[in-house]
Amino acid sequence: MSFFLSNLFISVAHAQEAPAAPTQQPGAFTQLLPLIFIIIIFYFLLIRPQQQRQKAQRELWGSLKVGDVVVTAGGIHGRVTKVGEETITVQVSKDVEMEFSKSAVSNKK
Repeated sequence: MSFFLSNLFISVAHAQEAPAAPTQQPGAFTQLLPLIFIIIIFYFLLIRPQQQRQKAQRELWGSLKVGDVVVTAGGIHGRVTKVGEETITVQVSKDVEMEFSKSAVSNKK
């Protein structure tokens, strides 16, 4: 009988608990904060360095002049002999000149 009474008192005690207060939902800004943080990280780790590399590459193409030693994207080394609006002519050996688009130049020595 004592077992029955102890179970009765426990169930009565649980029944008398106060109802839980409704939880407050976080604000819209609080929910967007992780997304904003991720966007900021992407900007500084991926987007900004890529923009800087592109700017440096455009400056390289704009600064090409006759006599510069360049390396093309295909790995061809040579000396610039003529600079046009969109193309350059590169001397790769004594009697061999090749014409490339300026965007094919990847490095200047």
